[in-house]
Amino acid sequence: MLDFGRLEDFIFEKMSKTHLPGLSVAIVKDGEVVYSRGFCFRDLEYGLRATPETLYGIGSVTKSFTALSIMQLMEEGKLSLDEPISKYVPLDLKSVEEPVRIRHLLSHASGIPALAYAEALIRYMTGAGDKWIPIASYEDIFTFMKEANQWALTRPGKRWFYLNEGYVILGYIIEKLAGMRYEEYVKKKILEPLQMNRSFFKKEEVEADLDVATPYIITRDGECKKSMYAYSPISSDGGLISNVLDLARYITMYLNRGKYDGNTLLPSDFIEEMEKPRIKLPLQIFGGEAYGYGLHIIPNFFGNKLVGHGGSVLVATAYMGYIPEKGMGVALLANGSGYPLSQIGLYGLALMLGENPENLPFIKVERTFDLLTGLYETYKGTMKAQVVSKGGILQLEVKDKYTDMIIPLIPENIEGEVKMFYTVEAGVKLPVEFIVRGDKVDLIYERYRLKKVGKLE
Repeated sequence: MLDFGRLEDFIFEKMSKTHLPGLSVAIVKDGEVVYSRGFCFRDLEYGLRATPETLYGIGSVTKSFTALSIMQLMEEGKLSLDEPISKYVPLDLKSVEEPVRIRHLLSHASGIPALAYAEALIRYMTGAGDKWIPIASYEDIFTFMKEANQWALTRPGKRWFYLNEGYVILGYIIEKLAGMRYEEYVKKKILEPLQMNRSFFKKEEVEADLDVATPYIITRDGECKKSMYAYSPISSDGGLISNVLDLARYITMYLNRGKYDGNTLLPSDFIEEMEKPRIKLPLQIFGGEAYGYGLHIIPNFFGNKLVGHGGSVLVATAYMGYIPEKGMGVALLANGSGYPLSQIGLYGLALMLGENPENLPFIKVERTFDLLTGLYETYKGTMKAQVVSKGGILQLEVKDKYTDMIIPLIPENIEGEVKMFYTVEAGVKLPVEFIVRGDKVDLIYERYRLKKVGKLE
């Protein structure tokens, strides 16, 4: 049995740094939950701890449920993925004069960049933003999207643009073809067969449960501010609230190629269609990352195909991922936006594979950033500076009583003793280097040599 202590240490480290109040995790291997645990608090005010049963918003992991529902209707012969959405929706959605089809919405390949309705709605309802978007129904979405064709950038199928509104439209199509509300369909066709008995869409069902995480906004100063979920009558893009043990059953169904406890939710060839790379993702960490139908695909994760999806509703975050060939998967949920749960999930899966997770590309970058951040000085302390990590990049900051000089440092080659970065000055690329020898770090920037003299407070 794998020792999960290393994963626990990693979770503790990242929760400490990003002030996540609570987190729950479950790991599946060969149809069994081999590890589950809750970390820290599901509610800070009352001192209630998180458990594997704790409920959290799963955000866009819901999209995989929507995609699965569309595939079920396709398997029943009720639709074709090549059909234009205008066949079902009172919206003639086109991108560069070509019709947007159901398959384009499934893979976020409509050619229409994000319209950001969900981002505005969530921020307004949680008090983080002030832009009110009056959307509470499919009809409101259709009104909102009347001019979306003018926002299109490429032909359908040519470029990935994450489009929440597209998954709202898919929810409408499900309702129209199934003859029932989207939430009812998902409950009947997915949640009940999988015995996901504590996964809900409705506020009253969530609030009646005895183990629910309080959602929090984590401010830029690290304060955990009690908040709320943006409950909405439209939920096919991100409205499900669940727990890691229920998600473990969901993952097991995918690992079993559509089957769970005697129920077949979808034939195996349809599951494999969902997992096929359809369009390249802009962020390439491992190489070959793509989006399928409601699922992300990493073709080469230590030599294995990794399938999954993340989710965020600002006040809660989520990740589920699985490796079909190895029969293993992981589900993580948290009541805030802190360290990316996808990266914790990949760390755990690397351990499950017997690989050293410190070799993960993003871990290498993080460890390098940890090494380089700190307080720096020039010759005899004539000038003081600090290197900080913000927004996923390093910044060199030189401040005095009246002015701030903030210089972003973009990594170029962080292997070896000399770690190369660059910044842009007067429109020109300027090299920046850190020279690391043991526990000593020198920074060479423009005319200056600075020595690291301490840690950040």
